[in-house]
Amino acid sequence: MKSMLRYMMQRPMRPSLPIFALVLLSINIAHSDDHPNILFLLADDQSWNGLSCQMHPDIPGSAHRYIDTPNLARLASEGRRFSAAYSPAPVCSPTRISLQTGKSPAQLNWTKAAPTMTAEDGFRLISPTINKRIPEEEVTIGEILQRAGYATALYGKWHLAGGGPESHGYHESDGETGNQDAAPFVEPNPVDIFGMGKRAAAFMEKSHDAGKPFFITCYYHALHYPQNATKALVEKYSQLNPKGNEKEIGRAAITEDLDRGIGLLLERLDELGLRDNTYVVYMSDNGGGVRGLLQGGKGDVWEAGIRVPFIVRGPGIAPDSWCHDRVVGFDLFNTFCELAGVTEPLPENIEGGSITHLFEGGNTPVQRPSKELVFHFPHYQGDSPHTALFLGDYKLIRHYENGSLKLFNISEDIGESRNLATTQPDIAANLESRMDAYLEKVNAQFPSPNPEFDPDNAPDIRGSNNKKKGGGGKGGKGRANKKPKH
Repeated sequence: MKSMLRYMMQRPMRPSLPIFALVLLSINIAHSDDHPNILFLLADDQSWNGLSCQMHPDIPGSAHRYIDTPNLARLASEGRRFSAAYSPAPVCSPTRISLQTGKSPAQLNWTKAAPTMTAEDGFRLISPTINKRIPEEEVTIGEILQRAGYATALYGKWHLAGGGPESHGYHESDGETGNQDAAPFVEPNPVDIFGMGKRAAAFMEKSHDAGKPFFITCYYHALHYPQNATKALVEKYSQLNPKGNEKEIGRAAITEDLDRGIGLLLERLDELGLRDNTYVVYMSDNGGGVRGLLQGGKGDVWEAGIRVPFIVRGPGIAPDSWCHDRVVGFDLFNTFCELAGVTEPLPENIEGGSITHLFEGGNTPVQRPSKELVFHFPHYQGDSPHTALFLGDYKLIRHYENGSLKLFNISEDIGESRNLATTQPDIAANLESRMDAYLEKVNAQFPSPNPEFDPDNAPDIRGSNNKKKGGGGKGGKGRANKKPKH
């Protein structure tokens, strides 16, 4: 069936209705009245506090102080906000492959987006090589939901190669796209925000007319190419933040552009009468810098790099409600399958757990194969190579340049300002042992010593705060490059 669908989908990117209907009728599908629609909206590089609505009810700084996102704020007031939601990775394509497969970037050996460091780069460690193409054998959420009778579409930034979304479970897409495909789109359609919305709205309507439930994913390019933002909004934020640099102002402007585009898409959902039977899920593929609140930023697994906005609206979800349970992006694989009534066995080695019970106010823990959540980033970017593990109230971070450990009670210290590793060594040791066991189980990759490293000429890590984090590019003295013994 999979090969037949792929053969049938060798067609122009935006199909005509007859071909679209033919593809849908070629499989045994359920009527949309029997299954909810799912609209999944993924922003790019958006900070946890990047919206005008708070992401934690007791933390005023969890909302942006001047960016306007009225449509997303309204979505939040109509649904449920998750205050402790995490992207699978602190960078884009590892999060995307994780969302598609329900597996962690560590298991997939796809932990970075840009090229990794080599000996010639001069750092203390050499980063491991990474996969840069979605494997043919991976079963995506699109393929699972297609087989369950859903019309599936993915618009925007695929960034996973492998032939694009239509080779991996999506009836319609924008093709094998990456960051660069957003560059040509300027006002009145900055980074194709409004073009994507129109295509998604048309797919909604076609699916509705055909009596089929839909699963639509919008992988927005924004907040990339902030220079493409609407000029009037750039001027607005230049006045609101007169001391801001060009990038800050542009990112604020394109955030509001994104909010406007999402607002129009949600409006069309209402016009089609589909709101009451549609789950809308909003999150970001990774975090960004949050001044004075969270540590770190894109390219590290401190809170600002992986803690992201997460909003869900849909059937049975109480308006203006909150959930403080820890969730992660790859939980959505199991969640979407449960919402869609998938009956086939799920792929082996997926790592998430369904969070549907949290949508309606449940408070039992999410059932995952592992109790701990591990975020593995063995690369140089926002910080030196490091790994984080969450278990209960605690978070452990280990750096590989010197083996240093940092332990935080994240429920009490969201800013990761009080390192408890020396005062609670037993907890740190237990969590490190769990970290080793998990990384060995998923066959994670590690950085290796650089034989050409010159400590007198070590480069700085772009964008890192090495002194504050204590694991930076120049390295330090301590336990050398600790990793599990395989």
